Amino acid sequence: MKNLKMKKEFKVIADLLPNSTRVLDVGCGDGSLMSFLEKEKNISVRGLELNKENVQKCIHKGLTVIQGDAETELNQFPVQSFDYVVLSQTLQAFYDPNKVLEELLRIGKSVIISIPNFGYWKVRLKLLFFGKMPVTKTLPNTWYNTPNLHMCTIKDLFDFCDEKRIEIKKVVGVNEDKISLIKKNNLEIKNLFSKLGIFLIG
Repeated sequence: MKNLKMKKEFKVIADLLPNSTRVLDVGCGDGSLMSFLEKEKNISVRGLELNKENVQKCIHKGLTVIQGDAETELNQFPVQSFDYVVLSQTLQAFYDPNKVLEELLRIGKSVIISIPNFGYWKVRLKLLFFGKMPVTKTLPNTWYNTPNLHMCTIKDLFDFCDEKRIEIKKVVGVNEDKISLIKKNNLEIKNLFSKLGIFLIG
């Protein structure tokens, strides 16, 4: 099921990207998304990854990756040096997500962000009935070993963009059954039933 969810997320991201475009994948992990994008579309993808083992995995796959800390080193990239910057399920792990988003919007003409939705109905039920931080397929870690520092919902990210006057170009919700567009007129229901939110902003 995790691989299926990843494929859905990757497909949505790929569909948001035009062919022959320059992309930076921030927190690229083992390069799975980069590989998918290079195979599916004629896209030049570079990665930024902190973990040395993941960097080696990317290199073994023939991917172009830089080892670095997105929290502190994004300021080394020139203004609008990429057409798109992608941040896949990583925003919640930063100490200062506001600063990271500012940098992403500086170096990319547009930014694609995916987040695990803390407003998903199963997450809400587990918190309500068990009174404990939920462990789910999209949030698999317990509270004491999770890399997630700033959990948010799809609705939270909408509000954040409004507050910062960041243009939201498109938002897509992903769950096991389907992929659907999210707009302000269906935000409440989609925030409840989407496991992942994928935002195109800029």
